[in-house]
Amino acid sequence: MKRVQHHYTVNVEWTGNRGEGTSAYRTYSRDHIISAGDGDKAAIAGSADPAFLGDPARWNPEELLVAATSACHKLWYLHLCADAGIVVQSYTDNPEGTMVEEPEGRFTQIQLKPCVTIRAQDDVELARSLHHKAHQYCFIANSLNFPVFCEPEIKQA
Repeated sequence: MKRVQHHYTVNVEWTGNRGEGTSAYRTYSRDHIISAGDGDKAAIAGSADPAFLGDPARWNPEELLVAATSACHKLWYLHLCADAGIVVQSYTDNPEGTMVEEPEGRFTQIQLKPCVTIRAQDDVELARSLHHKAHQYCFIANSLNFPVFCEPEIKQA
């Protein structure tokens, strides 16, 4: 099988210089703008977690990691359902990530909690099992050095 590489280029620009740069820990804002190469995508207003003096109205890197993990799982799940003849009518997830502040700080887990509605005639157990398969294929989850758990809820319409 041919190994295919994909490259992703983004721009992260710090916008938090309040005139003194980083002259002291509390003198600068953690605000930044995340944009993609050609500028055709909407920019993401980012900051640090409020616990680290960030703006709570902006996305922080920890939230983006949890969101990316959830979105990757969802995309694989929808693909696998389509291939298996399971018709997904709705999909929502309220994932949670846990990070500990050790001397170096790190995530200890992400818990995905997808709630999926499928057609009434579709196989609920097959739909549930496809979450496990999606997890095996998820590029983001496969790149993390901590566990990602999935507790799906499957409903029929």
